[in-house]
Amino acid sequence: MKHVNVYTDGACSGNPGPGGWGAVLEYNGQRREMSGGERETTNNRMELTGVIEALRALKEPCDVTLVSDSKYVIDALTKGWARSWRARGWVKSDKKPALNSDLWAVLLELCERHTVHCQWIKGHAGHPENERCDAMAVAEAAKFK
Repeated sequence: MKHVNVYTDGACSGNPGPGGWGAVLEYNGQRREMSGGERETTNNRMELTGVIEALRALKEPCDVTLVSDSKYVIDALTKGWARSWRARGWVKSDKKPALNSDLWAVLLELCERHTVHCQWIKGHAGHPENERCDAMAVAEAAKFK
C-alpha cells in the first residue's frame, strides 16, 4: 500500500462567511497542491472539505498520514466521535444533532477506503505545509469577498 502524507487546512472570513481550504499531498518525492472554496460556509466545513478532497484525489487505497491543525477533525476521527454520531443517526451523546453530517458521512466512507493515521499540529506555528495550506485556504476565501 502506498504511503501518502496529507496536510490540510480550512479558513473562513466570518463564521459563516466566505471560506476556503487547502491541501498538500506528498508521495514518493512528488508533491501536489489543491485548493477550493465556497461563498457561504463555516470554518469547520472548510476543514472537513480539505480532508475530503485530498482523500478523494487518491486513485487507490493508501496508507495516509493526515496532518491538520483542526481539533474538530482530528478528535472526531481519533476519538471515534464521528463514527458514534453516524451510529446514532447523526446525533451526539448530548442528544443534539451532529453538525456537518453530510460531510462527515463522506469523510468516514473515505477513511474506510484508506488507512488514515491522524496527527494534530498547532496552527500558525511555522509548520511549512500547514502554513502553505493556510495560505491557499485564505486565498480561496478571498475570491468570494
